[in-house]
Amino acid sequence: MTTLNLSSKKMDRKHKEQTMNTKYDIIIVGSGAGGGTLAYKLAKSGKKILILERGDYIPKEKENWDPKEVFTNGRYRTTEKWFDKDDQPFSPYAHYAVGGNTKMYGAALFRLRESDFKNTKHYGGLSPAWPIQYDEFESYYTEAENLYSVHGQRGIDPTEPRANAKYPFPPLKHEPSMQELYDSIRGLGYRPFPLPIGVRLGENNQDGSSPVHLSNFDGFPDPTEAKADAQVVALKEALKSPNVTLLTRAHVDKLIKDKSGKRISVVQVTHDKEKISFEGDIVVLAAGAVNSAAILLRSDNLANSSGLVGRNYMLHQNGCVINFSQKLNTSQFQKSFSLSDFYNEAEDSTLPLGTIQLMGKNDPDTVLGLAQDHFPGKSFDELSTHSIDFWITSEDLPDYNNQVSLRADGSIKTDYTVNNREAYNRLKQKLYQILDKLAEKDSLFGNAVRLGYDLGVSGVSHQMGTLKFGIDPKTSVLDVNCKAHDVDNLYAVDASFFVSSGAFNPSLTIMANALRVGTHLMERMK
Repeated sequence: MTTLNLSSKKMDRKHKEQTMNTKYDIIIVGSGAGGGTLAYKLAKSGKKILILERGDYIPKEKENWDPKEVFTNGRYRTTEKWFDKDDQPFSPYAHYAVGGNTKMYGAALFRLRESDFKNTKHYGGLSPAWPIQYDEFESYYTEAENLYSVHGQRGIDPTEPRANAKYPFPPLKHEPSMQELYDSIRGLGYRPFPLPIGVRLGENNQDGSSPVHLSNFDGFPDPTEAKADAQVVALKEALKSPNVTLLTRAHVDKLIKDKSGKRISVVQVTHDKEKISFEGDIVVLAAGAVNSAAILLRSDNLANSSGLVGRNYMLHQNGCVINFSQKLNTSQFQKSFSLSDFYNEAEDSTLPLGTIQLMGKNDPDTVLGLAQDHFPGKSFDELSTHSIDFWITSEDLPDYNNQVSLRADGSIKTDYTVNNREAYNRLKQKLYQILDKLAEKDSLFGNAVRLGYDLGVSGVSHQMGTLKFGIDPKTSVLDVNCKAHDVDNLYAVDASFFVSSGAFNPSLTIMANALRVGTHLMERMK
């Protein structure tokens, strides 16, 4: 392992010049679900690998689990401002750190369904087919589930895709309040299933670790390193290989083509306000769908003969519903099951609606802010122990006019208009109907107050599209191996390659695709 330290205070100029001119076999831009997983896959190749991460390590500190610091103050979020379609600034919910946004994710690791890879009609239009189908991802999904210690159970979810192996670990045990809820929803005829969660609990006691009881998880960094994020699972392992180097606080400014125009010859980086140039035989973008597109746009519109760089930007239609009632909820970790009964259709809909899942408890400031007019004088503890938090997701359809671009000053603009909203609204009503049916069976669920929020343009945790992959260079940016059609040594392994979004969290598909592209690169570099 090498961790570059290019601080001028610690390195004389001659040594620094020698380091700056180092040539690498592979340069990976970003260390999250895509970049970190790819580095893990390629580490044993013996190839000289440089990982460029614009952020730094999130320190292990007491503030990791302080809701006010994490959510209200945004201690670990970027301070960067992006701009919306009306050119108004907003603060994206993004984290530039070693491990990328997986440091803060909820580690819900779903496979997309077979239907997500095919042409599918929705209320908002057509979700187009991918150039390769589910079967080509299946083995890599299994590999990713094993790498990220996914806990789950097959054979319950009515929409689950074909799998050739069991989950590596059994599902998380429902806490008593959630077990009762799970049983009650099943009693109504629905088919909830355990959430597939990437987490390392020390169940086998093989490494001498104490067992872990989960609590603060969604949206928090995990100082116990039980959460299976890209840093602790993939990157830490990759950095054990002496051929793998990580440079933090390294912002990629521009990719420079060689004279042929078909290859990248130089990666220009700003590290602690100093300009550095690196050379790589292969360059892989994994900076997130927004920033990977921005890098290409800054690089003189690189790889954009199709005109699609930055286009077809997707976020998902995401939102939260908090159901307040007299029903006691004692759960510390309520994020334990999901419901996809309406994923492809419903009894009153021939078109897909989406997914309902439990989420981690909302933070005190959010709950108190939502509830103050309905429950004046109630404490957070009173509200939290009498509420259940649900997350709902409907598909966000690719739209040419939903676009990531650069303003004149180089800042990022996301021109985004919501679509497929009817599916989302219908899905929310399905959740309300379930809760109403529960109230008919249990009076403590009666007279409920339902509050919540819908994510807007700042909710970029599920950013996708912008560099869609495909067969035809006229209608896609990347080929089926996620190599740029226009540039022979440029790849992308974040969610920018997505053709459509499905209605499940994208993390596992990013990881599986990084393993797939890694296999291709291993063959290419032989």
